[in-house]
Amino acid sequence: MSIIEKMTKIVNEGDVAAGEQMIHDDYQFLMHSSGNKLGKQDILKWLGMKDVKKEKVRVLFENDEVGFEHAFVSYNDGNKEAVMTYYKYKDGKVVYMETGATKLPK
Repeated sequence: MSIIEKMTKIVNEGDVAAGEQMIHDDYQFLMHSSGNKLGKQDILKWLGMKDVKKEKVRVLFENDEVGFEHAFVSYNDGNKEAVMTYYKYKDGKVVYMETGATKLPK
């Protein structure tokens, strides 16, 4: 299973323990939609909220250093987005992510 596939499973299940293992301690997450930068503990807290479901995930490219995916994401509040994600890997874990999102009709 690729790192992107593992991360999709972790997000969809809200699996904080697996997230702890898969996310590097030096992790940073840049959300282009808001400009916010989050660290590992922020993401683990967010995972625990089980607010997101990713569907139709397509791995566009992945190797040992980086990965790119496109997915349709729905949130518990009914919002939906098409999301492009860039992953950077270090030591077999996710160390950096950026997302760009386009809002979709509910």
